[in-house]
Amino acid sequence: MDILVLSRLQFALTTVFHFFFVPLSVGLAIAVAIMQTLYYVKKQEIYKDMARFWGKIFVLSFVVGVVTGIIQEFQFGMNWSEYSRFVGDIFGVPLAIEALLAFFIESTFIGLWIFGWNKFRKGVHLSFIWLVAIGSTLSAFWILAANSFMQQPGGYVIENGRAILNNFSYLFTNPYLWLQFPHMWFGALLTAGCLIAGLSALKLLQNKDTAFFKKSFNFSLVLILVGGILVSGVGHTQTQRLLNIQPMKFAAMEALYENSEDPASLAIIAGIDEANQKRSWDLSLRYLLSLLSFNSTSGAVDGMHTVNQQFEQEYGPGDYYPPVTTMFWSFRIMTAGAAALLLLGAIGAFLSRKKLLEKNRWYLYAMGLPSRFLSF
Repeated sequence: MDILVLSRLQFALTTVFHFFFVPLSVGLAIAVAIMQTLYYVKKQEIYKDMARFWGKIFVLSFVVGVVTGIIQEFQFGMNWSEYSRFVGDIFGVPLAIEALLAFFIESTFIGLWIFGWNKFRKGVHLSFIWLVAIGSTLSAFWILAANSFMQQPGGYVIENGRAILNNFSYLFTNPYLWLQFPHMWFGALLTAGCLIAGLSALKLLQNKDTAFFKKSFNFSLVLILVGGILVSGVGHTQTQRLLNIQPMKFAAMEALYENSEDPASLAIIAGIDEANQKRSWDLSLRYLLSLLSFNSTSGAVDGMHTVNQQFEQEYGPGDYYPPVTTMFWSFRIMTAGAAALLLLGAIGAFLSRKKLLEKNRWYLYAMGLPSRFLSF
């Protein structure tokens, strides 16, 4: 492996580990704030117990997210130093705002919340966790502002070989940001809901604190259903935007080398021959790609060969093909995973409403299986 591959591997390992915990902490902050609000309004001790118990898990995920995030910022300057020199005057702005504003809000009020039980009035203490939740959301917003600039750059000029920001407002009015940010936020709710549901299912299987964990499980189902439905809707809109601003990425997600037919078929699974730049086989459903792309049963999509020719005319000769196999399967794993979680949430809501939750142990095993693996 050369230095480029090693840099990518190092950064990928840090980023993947970081992103396991950041959406979880964003979602758990909201969940714990809602739990404590229910305690404040309903005066039921069980909601206080829920806020304290799940709050401990939130604090742990928050700490891991902070540590890996610090490593990431060093890697921007060390692994990708040429990128940082070229666009650092823009990319560094939202990162600095995140660190100086949002992170300071989080870190200050999370301490007050952790050590402030029974030391402040209930309303004041409740405000601490909501400020933490707002701070974590603002952190995500500014990080995604930096990422959205990479996806759809604008508001800058090139001076002396460097990109210089000349329109600060573009960082938070970027159209891509206003799809990426809610997609992340609703995904964070879904993630938090699934963690609470999984751990609660394990405890229900063990018949431990059943009243507490049944209440937690029912609470998590709301997060799963709300987060799952909304993240799917925003994700669909975000995918359609890719067709216009990143047509090569969109075509790669479908392993579409040649232009599609009209109406376009969506490949559910496919064999991808990247060496010869073609699909060796596929299982496709007619009309679905047109629906995904245009909300219509008609419409064709440009393939990667056509897009590459357009890029060569615009940017000069080159190979603009991304790693197709990775993009094709990661997109399908993501959508299948979201659909499965949403389905499990809907089944759980039905069983809970019919008071059949604890009698259907297969369902509790299905929800608790990922958490069981984590416990090992």
